[in-house]
Amino acid sequence: QVRLVESGGGLVQAGGSLRLSCAASGSIFSLLVMGWYRQAPGKQRESVASITSGGSINYADSLKGRFTISRGNAKSTVYLQMNDLKAEDTAVYYCHGSGARDYWGQGTQVTVSS
Repeated sequence: QVRLVESGGGLVQAGGSLRLSCAASGSIFSLLVMGWYRQAPGKQRESVASITSGGSINYADSLKGRFTISRGNAKSTVYLQMNDLKAEDTAVYYCHGSGARDYWGQGTQVTVSS
């Protein structure tokens, strides 16, 4: 079992920055990929960024250049640095881990005011 806990969401003005953190605990050795998804009101959940256990990184094309995913040295924490935030980035951001099964955090709200 893996537990994922997000933090760092909040209210920010357009053009501002936020850094989200995801702390993983439990059988983290089983995770092959960790990353972030988001879900805006009335929309489907979408992938934001991911990082594999080997360090390969992927981003949603529309977010390249503004968002950066990274992880801590212990590989139990994943970060999402979000810069130049726009109103359309407003969403609940979920941490995701994937191995033998998928794991999800409870989500953290990011609200960007225009």
